[in-house]
Amino acid sequence: MANALAQSETTQNTDWHAESLAQMLSRLQTSAHGLSQSEAAARLQSYGRNTLPRPAPPGMGRVFLHQFASPLIYVLLAAALLSLLIREYSDAGFIFAVLMINAVIGTVQEYSAQRAAASLNQLVSTRCRVLREGDTWEIDAEELVPGDIVLLESGDRVPADLRLLHAHDLQLDESLLTGESVPVLKDPGTELAAETLLAERTNMVFAGSLVIRGRAQGVVAATALATEMGHIASEIINRPPPRSPLLLRMEKFTHLIALLVMLAAIIMAAVAASHGMPATEIFLLVVALAVSAIPEGLPVALTVALAIGMRRMARRNVIVRRLVAVEALGSCTFIATDKTGTLTVNQLTARRIVFSLDREYEITGEGVQPEGQILSPQGTPTPTEQALLERLCLAAVLADNEGFIGHRENQWSHHGDSVDVALLIMAHKLGIVKEESLNSFPELAVIPFEPELRFAASLNRVEGAARIFVKGALEALLPMCRYMATVENDQPLNALQLEQQAHALAAQGYRVLALADGKLEADVEEHFSPEYLQGLTLLGLVGMIDPLRSEAQAAVQACRTAGIEVAMITGDHPATALAIARELDMARSSEQVINGAQLKQINSEVELDRLTHRARVFARVEPQQKLDIVQSLQRNGHFVAVTGDGANDAPALRAAQVGVAMGKSGTEVARESAELILTDDNFASIVAGVEEGRIAYANVRKVIFLLISTGVAELVLFTLALLSGLPLPLLAVQLLWLNLVTNGIQDVALAFEPGEGQELHQPPRAPKELIFNRLMLERVMLSALVIGSIAFFLFQWLLRQGYSLDEARNGTLLLMVLFENIHVFNSRSETRPVLQQNPLHNRILLFGTLAAQLIHIGAMYTPWLNEVLRIQPVSPQHWLQLLGLALSVLVVMELHKLLRRRFFNPLS
Repeated sequence: MANALAQSETTQNTDWHAESLAQMLSRLQTSAHGLSQSEAAARLQSYGRNTLPRPAPPGMGRVFLHQFASPLIYVLLAAALLSLLIREYSDAGFIFAVLMINAVIGTVQEYSAQRAAASLNQLVSTRCRVLREGDTWEIDAEELVPGDIVLLESGDRVPADLRLLHAHDLQLDESLLTGESVPVLKDPGTELAAETLLAERTNMVFAGSLVIRGRAQGVVAATALATEMGHIASEIINRPPPRSPLLLRMEKFTHLIALLVMLAAIIMAAVAASHGMPATEIFLLVVALAVSAIPEGLPVALTVALAIGMRRMARRNVIVRRLVAVEALGSCTFIATDKTGTLTVNQLTARRIVFSLDREYEITGEGVQPEGQILSPQGTPTPTEQALLERLCLAAVLADNEGFIGHRENQWSHHGDSVDVALLIMAHKLGIVKEESLNSFPELAVIPFEPELRFAASLNRVEGAARIFVKGALEALLPMCRYMATVENDQPLNALQLEQQAHALAAQGYRVLALADGKLEADVEEHFSPEYLQGLTLLGLVGMIDPLRSEAQAAVQACRTAGIEVAMITGDHPATALAIARELDMARSSEQVINGAQLKQINSEVELDRLTHRARVFARVEPQQKLDIVQSLQRNGHFVAVTGDGANDAPALRAAQVGVAMGKSGTEVARESAELILTDDNFASIVAGVEEGRIAYANVRKVIFLLISTGVAELVLFTLALLSGLPLPLLAVQLLWLNLVTNGIQDVALAFEPGEGQELHQPPRAPKELIFNRLMLERVMLSALVIGSIAFFLFQWLLRQGYSLDEARNGTLLLMVLFENIHVFNSRSETRPVLQQNPLHNRILLFGTLAAQLIHIGAMYTPWLNEVLRIQPVSPQHWLQLLGLALSVLVVMELHKLLRRRFFNPLS
């Protein structure tokens, strides 16, 4: 039969909610008694296991080869091959050595990050109960097949997409799929149209959802990739992530370097040829120029800077899965964040209490921590207010409340319906505990919640008499009530006023629940039913909402201070989303709210781009719409970061320049789609990631400035020597020693530079901004002219004083090393004076600079090395004279900073 059942028909059909139960069972060729074991085994062979495919992580070899996939690496490889062709084996060896060091560092960092991310996906195997041949079996959820009958109860995670057959008081949390934080009430008998939205398919339950109340039976309609969660996963499996901002900027930078090197080589070769230089010497000149202009130390320094950023971010609860993504968050100009579980705690919480003829009472605290208090409009409640609050809270814990909260293993735990749990936590803040209340006022009978009733009630023994406690929708409780409670006393019911108060709470995004109590004179314990619910007193209204995380408001404000725009994308109701957005000062009016229905009516990208330009809240959106919004923001010129924890966030996470998933509560699909993972599920950690990303990028710029300015200085030196008809002032091997060893130690140490403290008070870089902005260009040209010119005049003077060519090169090389030792401290900040920067804040740089100088001096005294480099020791007096010349670059650069602070914007 499994072979006769068309697999494609089952996996492609998505309208199971629109079919009758008889049609469902017939098409799936099953019955209410379930499949036989043999049929289930056959279908398992046909459909495969009920699991989403996990992309295999790349092996260490692949990660190693990936380190060479960089335009700058290509240029260095070309230089190494060119050195081999002209038999300059020492030059080629230096370049190949630095490439290997870079690859090893990058491989270790990236491979360890991938292993850390993979450890989050080690999930416990899910079990489920099924009916097969009329008997109940517990099996691994991966063995489910279409046609199986699954049994669900409170606390179960739904293992596949099911069409409900039977259900009793079934409520599910579908927030990981739809983004809707409010529990969804299910009804297997509902008839729905084919075009019904996913969040409104009340006769279906979907894989990944959590049963928070009730029990049910359902037939498996889809497994694995055919489920709604599977559809989301299949969209992202083969979609390549966008390139990071740093990668784009480095690509442009490398193309620029290659072009400049080519132009400089052509011009220098032409000048040399016009002076009658032999072809062999011209070839050596071109190689020397290429070696001087190409920043050979940049790949290693860049890798180290990003690796340091990765480790710093890990200490601040941000796992970076790919090395180049370290600075991506610091580059973003727009954060599109999910609401449920990201900005909010994903736990329904009572926040407001309203009594008739009175203002709102505020409930502080959040989530499942029963810490906080209930405050009146004036602050601490008066004795009469306190008595009324206790009366309401007692009804909240006694009115058929099936929730549980308890303190276990030094932390609070809970289970049950989210509304019941919210009421228990509210009452706990007033000192009313469910277990103590039930001991004092034992339960006699209950009327459980039913969808058609819209209320639940209990009958309890209070001071020797039977007393009724009811909770439910206001419109369901109003007909039962004759009175309403006020701070003064119980008064005749004013239904219109209560309805207006309820509407006001709903308009603020609250879910409104009414509570009532009253006496019951008759002894009806065994026959307690709704007809006895008469003449009650309506106690008040409770407004519940999934509240903000305590740190979310400050985090969003910090993003705004850092020049990053923030928008909310959620599957929740627009009113709820707007209420949260107002708390965050993210949006103030409904004009800034766009819902999914409005998005469906948009027919052009231009119109969508216009909407996303002004909107800051997107509510009732589906996964594809989230993706459309992110792509629209990118068309509007933003570098977009997307945060989320649900499977519904996965396509948008994948499409963004940087996706940020939640590590604790996030789904596996979301984590696999993201570049960064927050281990503490804390939106505030995003701000820490932004700061660390900006520090990492600033350090990359500092390293580039140091390397490029010294490289251009070498070009200035060579150009002046060529134009003056002098021999090459430095050999190619000396240039490699200068760039890779002495300067290489310093640029790696510079990558350890801490933040300057203003990272979150500056706007993000423009998406199209090159690494070389005007300020860096000024600083590079000024420092290069000073270093190159002084080095040339020293070389020229030494030759005129009768020093041999090797001696002149020895003195020039030592001066260049000293220039680099001094210039590295100019590189620590583009705006702050050197004397205002504590050298002990980066001890690695301080001792690395000393080490670079000592290594060069040691090379002068090492027999084999000084022969390769053609250098020799110098007197202390000569060394001090050269140090005095090297200090000139510090003086000039400090004057430049002073002039810019006085006459120009220091951030331009």
